[in-house]
Amino acid sequence: MSTQKTPQKDAYRLILDAIDAGQYRPGDRLVESELAERFGVSRTPIREALQRLETQAILTRDGRSMIVASLDHNQLAELYVVRGELEGLAARLAARNATPEEIRVLRDMLEADRALVGDPDAMARANRRFHKQIHLASHNRFLVRQLDLVHRSMALLASTSIAAEGRGARTLDEHETIVTAIEAGDGDGACKALREHISRAFITRLKLDARDVEAARP
Repeated sequence: MSTQKTPQKDAYRLILDAIDAGQYRPGDRLVESELAERFGVSRTPIREALQRLETQAILTRDGRSMIVASLDHNQLAELYVVRGELEGLAARLAARNATPEEIRVLRDMLEADRALVGDPDAMARANRRFHKQIHLASHNRFLVRQLDLVHRSMALLASTSIAAEGRGARTLDEHETIVTAIEAGDGDGACKALREHISRAFITRLKLDARDVEAARP
């Protein structure tokens, strides 16, 4: 008689997903024992996961402790440059390779996301799903892998640019332009639309950061 084994939990993925979901923010301290208890995993895989996340610059050391890393202005600018180029390529390939079903999924996402305007957190989650769908529609596994790394670093941002006033509705309008180009098989147009979308998000983020700095001044 065979016994069914309980699937082993992936400590690395559990911690990474928690950071991505905003449960741990830049500057938050991660404690081995607390993580082990929270996720129901022994401390050894937790320790190995923390070390792996440190090598990927998702975590950084503060003395003997691990904290969620944050990005300075230069790192943020570098990240958005890489994101714009890779996402633009994904859109170009999606215009060439996306199946009718994948385009329908993008259209359905656009329609559903309009109900989320006004809820920045929900919009941010929907935005990640939308971009991931474009990555997958590129049908290039190596590009998808690189974009996963980029979006992993995006989790280190303390806030979402969608939180800016009016940005949620404009984001969906930009998404509409991207999908229309992909649907038409217009690789150049899709690439241009997505790169401009990322550029506008970056400009919005810089304005938000400047506002936060001003508000923090005595």
